[in-house]
Amino acid sequence: MDLFSRSWTALRTAVAELPDEDFARPSGCAGWLVRDLVCHLVIDAQDVLITLVTPAAGEPTHNAVTYWNLSATPPTGDDPLDALIVRLAAAYEEPRLLKFHLDDVGSAAGRAAALADPELRVGTQDMVLTAGDYLSAYVLEWTLHHLDLIAHLPGAAEPPAECLARSRAMLERIAEATFPASWSDKDVLLVGTGRRAPTDVETAELGEADGPAGRLPLVLG
Repeated sequence: MDLFSRSWTALRTAVAELPDEDFARPSGCAGWLVRDLVCHLVIDAQDVLITLVTPAAGEPTHNAVTYWNLSATPPTGDDPLDALIVRLAAAYEEPRLLKFHLDDVGSAAGRAAALADPELRVGTQDMVLTAGDYLSAYVLEWTLHHLDLIAHLPGAAEPPAECLARSRAMLERIAEATFPASWSDKDVLLVGTGRRAPTDVETAELGEADGPAGRLPLVLG
């Protein structure tokens, strides 16, 4: 629960500090500008609010790791929902309006998460999870999107170190494999999810480790 707050606060702070011209730069998400990614974060914040007030009966069917599905197809930005995000982002016209909406809805999502009972059963996407597991899954979501946000913004603040470490651990559990210990948490997340291609050295290290070399990229959905 604490890492959810840290990762979400760091991401919203990074958005709030962006100069207007950075909203038109590419993000780390295929086919999306920074403004498109920020619009997606608004939708994500709404999803958090909706899920935390959607109680579910019965035992949990998923946890923070099994919440994620692996796909063999990297996103291209052409999916209808991805294209809708682009149109929504363009409708804001001014970055300050996107910043305001993210701050407004995002702050509410953060407060709701802080007030949530970690043992509460919640429902989303035909799954039942504890609120604690649901919010833990979002540590990976926020951390990856923080890296997406700053992908082409040299000097921008990176995600908190503890959130990078937790996200790496989660990705390794999802992959059921271990990345080379010499790799930084950031490199594991970027290479592991296909956000950048491995170097020749990294490819060789992947082949030597008990890693997921033959399954990269790990496309999370």
